[in-house]
Amino acid sequence: MSTEVLLFAGLGLLALSIFLVMAELFIPSGGVIAAIASVSAIAGVVSLFRVSTMWGVTGLLAVIILGPIAFNFALKIWPNTPVGRRILHGTLSEADLRAKEEAEIAQRDQWKSLLDQTGETLTALRPIGTIRISDQRYDALAESASIPAGTPIRVVEVQGRQIKVRAVDATDSS
Repeated sequence: MSTEVLLFAGLGLLALSIFLVMAELFIPSGGVIAAIASVSAIAGVVSLFRVSTMWGVTGLLAVIILGPIAFNFALKIWPNTPVGRRILHGTLSEADLRAKEEAEIAQRDQWKSLLDQTGETLTALRPIGTIRISDQRYDALAESASIPAGTPIRVVEVQGRQIKVRAVDATDSS
C-alpha cells in the first residue's frame, strides 16, 4: 500500500471516529458506536505511524486533544437532543415540556405572591416552624431568633420555596 493511500486512510479513520462520537448522541446504541469510534481512532493512528513517525505522533496528539474536546462538546449538546431529552425528562413531548415549564413558572409566581401577606404562626418558629396564611400551611423561617406560636406574622422575603417572616403587632399597619 502506498504512503499516500495510508495517509488518507489514517486521516479518514480519525475523521470517522469523531463523526461516530457525535453520532452516538443521536443514535442510542449502548456504547457500540463509541467502541467502533475508538477502534477507528486506533486504526487511524496506526495507519499514520506506518506513513511516518511525524504523522503518527500528530495523529496521536489529535486523538488525545480532539477526542476529549469532541466528547465535552457532545455532552454539552446532548441534553438538547431528542434522545437526551427523552432520557433526562422521560417520554415528554415538546408540548408536555412547555406545559411543565409553565407550571413551574406559575408555582414560582404563586410563592412570590406570598410576599407582604399576613398570617399567624401555628408552631413556634425557632427559627423554623409552621405558619398559616389564608388557610394554607407553610414552613417558614423567622427573621429574628424566635417567634412564639399564635403570633401574627408578615412575610418579608420569599426565595424559591423559603418563606422568611417577621412578627407584627396588632397595631402595625405596614
